This record gives sequence, C-alpha cells and structure tokens, in this order.
Amino acid sequence: FPMKSENRKAIWNTEEVPEGCEFDDTWDPREQPEYQILFKQCVGTEDVFFGMSRKDPSTACCEDMVIKIKLPETEYSDIQLDLQDKVLDVRTPQKKLLLHLPYRVDSKNGKARFLSEEETLEVTMRVSRQFDFINL
Repeated sequence: FPMKSENRKAIWNTEEVPEGCEFDDTWDPREQPEYQILFKQCVGTEDVFFGMSRKDPSTACCEDMVIKIKLPETEYSDIQLDLQDKVLDVRTPQKKLLLHLPYRVDSKNGKARFLSEEETLEVTMRVSRQFDFINL
C-alpha cells in the first residue's frame, strides 16, 4: 500500500497522534481534582412554551460546555490553563487535570473565572458542532 508520509522512515503520521497526548504525564504525582461537566442551552419562549424549535434537553442541543474544577488552597496566580479543541489541561502546584472533552470546542473563545470563595475554576467553552437537523 502507498505511504502518505513524506518521510518513509516515520513509523506514524502526525494525524494518528491524539490531540493532547503531549500533556499526559503518568509520572506526575499530583492528584486529580474533583470536577463537573455541565451543559448550557439558550432557550426562549418559542422553545419552552410553543415547542417551535426542535430543541430538547439533551446535550446534542446545548451550545456551551461548562467545566467546574474544585481547587482547594489555590491562588488564581498558581493556575495554569491550556485549552485545545478536544483537550483541557489545568495544573496547580497541588493538582493536575488532563481532560479529553466529550465534544470539540472553540478553543480560541473560551472563558475562565476563578471563584475564590468556592475555590472553584469555571471554564466555559462554546461547543463546535456540525450543523444538523437540531442545530440550525
């Protein structure tokens, strides 16, 4: 079979390497923090009362993904955050979270805020999906 790679001695193509694997460090002793993945949906009266759109409560109809990460005893300045289209990487001196996201997101326009009273980092990302019969 013909090889697609320009370098015939390469044992894999860059397309075969999963996104975010460069962050995976199995020898890092930091523990994983508690986290939640939540989904947000924009609805109006036409959706709730009249049922005029095809939206339902499933994640397939949600526009935003929100990840809440508990980071006790952490200062805002200690948080390192890296967001890619399918991977979220959060590191502090005590905690490490490498999360492969369930949906592709718009990594250039995400928002993060640290709620110091709750010791929680909230990362909000717009889900990037192909248009289908639900998401028009």
